[in-house]
Amino acid sequence: MLMLAGIVVLHITTIILLLVATIDNAWWVTDTVSTDLWGRWEMKGSVWHYTNLKDYPEDYLQTVQATSVLACIFAILALFVFVAQLFTLPKGQRFTFTGILQLIACLCVMIAASIYTAELHSTDEQGGYGHSYVLAWISFVFTFLLAITYLVLRKKSE
Repeated sequence: MLMLAGIVVLHITTIILLLVATIDNAWWVTDTVSTDLWGRWEMKGSVWHYTNLKDYPEDYLQTVQATSVLACIFAILALFVFVAQLFTLPKGQRFTFTGILQLIACLCVMIAASIYTAELHSTDEQGGYGHSYVLAWISFVFTFLLAITYLVLRKKSE
């Protein structure tokens, strides 16, 4: 019972990290600019101003946005499926579908962070990756660990 509670806590933590990474405005930061997946915040004077991401390649940006949102959706769906499977399926069939959903979420996070790394700021000399970018990679690790855990927890029917 304690192990299942730990898995639920880790799963909820992963969902929160994914949502913060997707929503928060700190994927790329400099002293005067903070960029997320949806816009760019520039400091002029002492006030932050929102601008569009007009300098980014649109195809890559839309791919990163879509896969980040899909990762959140699949991770949340996996939590609901986990709870449903816990009470409805016999031992031999538990957690397989949850593990697959987590693996898909893991793949989506990896695609988003990898494309962001390789294509969107590869030539920038100023600035660095912000905490949302780091949270995305931490979420990747957590979703991968959860997927493996769900697939290992699948018990053979006796």
